[in-house]
Amino acid sequence: MSAPITPDDTFTPDTQHRSLAERLPQPLRDYALLARFDRPIGWWLLFWPCAWGVWLTGAGTQWELLAWFLLGAVAMRSAGCVYNDIVDRDLDKSVARTANRPIASGRVSLRAAWAWLVVLCLIGLVVLLQLRVEAQLVALGSLVLVAAYPFMKRLTWWPQAWLGLVFTWGALVGWTALRSDNLAVMFALYIGAFFWCIGYDTIYALQDREDDALVGIKSSALRLGRHVKVGVALFYALAAGSWLLAFWLLRADWLALVALGPAVLHLAWQVITLEASDPNNPLARFRSNRFAGALMAAACFIVGNAGA
Repeated sequence: MSAPITPDDTFTPDTQHRSLAERLPQPLRDYALLARFDRPIGWWLLFWPCAWGVWLTGAGTQWELLAWFLLGAVAMRSAGCVYNDIVDRDLDKSVARTANRPIASGRVSLRAAWAWLVVLCLIGLVVLLQLRVEAQLVALGSLVLVAAYPFMKRLTWWPQAWLGLVFTWGALVGWTALRSDNLAVMFALYIGAFFWCIGYDTIYALQDREDDALVGIKSSALRLGRHVKVGVALFYALAAGSWLLAFWLLRADWLALVALGPAVLHLAWQVITLEASDPNNPLARFRSNRFAGALMAAACFIVGNAGA
């Protein structure tokens, strides 16, 4: 008979809001952990590109629309995590950081996980129906990419690039929720978000390099090796350049450069202070991207709504 699971055993090492999850009774706690409710950084990273797209349109604050996008980010990020854990349940057992996840540990059955996934997707459907048809079609266009993502780490050294396509799709949805013109601006914004995601997820992957190498999982952090810091710097530079292009296409004045400055400085700070050998440093730099996203959102609002 296996040893009973203590409260400490139910949390992965990168749990952030542990005290909140601990207050939930079993098995509710396991469903919360399966949906990553203890790690809200994922919501923010999914939400911010939506806000960028909305605010860069110049349509004002749009608080109600942003609230729907935030709910959708929570639901769909959680659904993605459940789906990922279903697909990766055997791999997760072999990686120290993920071995205690609810499905890998056996605390949540596969059937129950699928049911929880359906519930979360239904919440996402409610959000989808709040958008105009053009944005609905754009949002649905991401489903194939989302479904394929968990398999990418088995096929390519660059699963972070695939995640970049998926996790920043909200920039396209946010823009098309309000506008159907000036698509060059929208795509430049999305391309910048794509490179931003590759950069921060490469930082995140530094935590698992040893375990990933042992079980045969591929990642950009492994591929870059000792050049990972240069690689992240390059991805962030491409992100900043693409965002500047988006701003310049919308408003060809120096306001674009000034507004983008704080976000670029934050990304530079991440690269300069990144220490791959420190087990805590990469996770802290990864989580700091919630602030990078907020700074970029402020820049989008300034550039999009200046003079409106």
